[in-house]
Amino acid sequence: MFTVFRSYLAEQLSKDALLRSADFRRYWISSILNGFGGQISALALPLCSVLLLHASPAQMGMMTAAQAIPFALFALPAGVWLDRRAKLPILLASKIVQALTLASVPLGWWLGMLSMPWMYTVAFIMGMCSLVGGGAEQIFLTFMVGREGLIDAQSKFAATDSASRLIAPGMAGILIQWLSAPFAILVNAATFLCSVQLMRKVSVRDPVPPPSDKHPLRDIRDGLAYIWQQPLLRALAWSAAAWHLLFYGYSALVLLFATRELGMSPGVLGTAQMLGGIGVFVSSLLLKPLNRRYGQGVTILLGVGATAMGFVLMPAIPATLFGSATASAVAYAALVFFFDCGVMLYFVPYMALRQKATPDEFLGRMISTMRFLTIATAPLGALAAGYVADHFSIRTGLACVAAGGVALTAAMLLSRPIRSVRP
Repeated sequence: MFTVFRSYLAEQLSKDALLRSADFRRYWISSILNGFGGQISALALPLCSVLLLHASPAQMGMMTAAQAIPFALFALPAGVWLDRRAKLPILLASKIVQALTLASVPLGWWLGMLSMPWMYTVAFIMGMCSLVGGGAEQIFLTFMVGREGLIDAQSKFAATDSASRLIAPGMAGILIQWLSAPFAILVNAATFLCSVQLMRKVSVRDPVPPPSDKHPLRDIRDGLAYIWQQPLLRALAWSAAAWHLLFYGYSALVLLFATRELGMSPGVLGTAQMLGGIGVFVSSLLLKPLNRRYGQGVTILLGVGATAMGFVLMPAIPATLFGSATASAVAYAALVFFFDCGVMLYFVPYMALRQKATPDEFLGRMISTMRFLTIATAPLGALAAGYVADHFSIRTGLACVAAGGVALTAAMLLSRPIRSVRP
């Protein structure tokens, strides 16, 4: 039986150009580990603040903002630095730092020292690693699979990410209830270390860029000028900036809304978040046919529309829908499904488009400059949502995000550079 299964697996791998590469398979498994652990931390980190440290909406806004502040402060110089360095060592170092940072949370809890300033610091370091390591990872993937292979690779990542989203939140809810949120985070730290071991075995090495005698500020200026001169990149930049402003405001409040307004326990919340995995899986099935038939521009617009629907309907869920708290939890789960499906339909073609439009020598600066332009505003969204929720209510804060989501969708529908992208 084992021989039959091995033969079948070898036959399936031989049909796929990407899966025939052992290096891509290692990269993919590493991505699966990171995605699985990241989904656990995505629930456990904020719940540490909400349940153990009794964070206020303003404090949750500050914690969410701390993740985005590195993009505002360091994205532009990071892009120049990435364009002048080999990417794989940077990628590995960032994963090690993330593992150690996450491990500090249960250590702080065990020592009785865990506090909101500690959580702000953890969020800031994780954001910094996402900025530098995430940029290196995107560039390294481009070298590994080529620009024409990006959509295929990202579709595979979306399919496995859906499995992580389906399994990890439920496991996170169980771990949080059994062991407490800080110790659930140790699982994510372990996945980063396993990922490092896998990536060390990848034989592909991106070429080391030739030494540059240009001043870093000139490189930063060139990166900004390149994006400004490309109508498509310019449109993607302003629309993603507005979306991240709204998303960080939403992220600062949505778990507070689920736990305090809807009364969901960690276990129920984890189960509800699992539907996001089905949404990601559905998006992975839709990506290729939508891109092939309508083009990446239309796919992006569909994704933004789905996330806007999530923004609008979330604050409308009552504490007891039809007189039942369970029905409210089901409604929350359904919106998580549509929202996560929309996020993938938006960001997979978004990332592929911007990398296909950029030559190799600008990739690092383009990615970091775009991340600066799109995420630099995100802390304002988190802080503003926290302020509104503190002074009015959590529902009011989410309603403000919803109004912004509707306006952004309308503006993107009117954007010719995005709308006109065709297969």
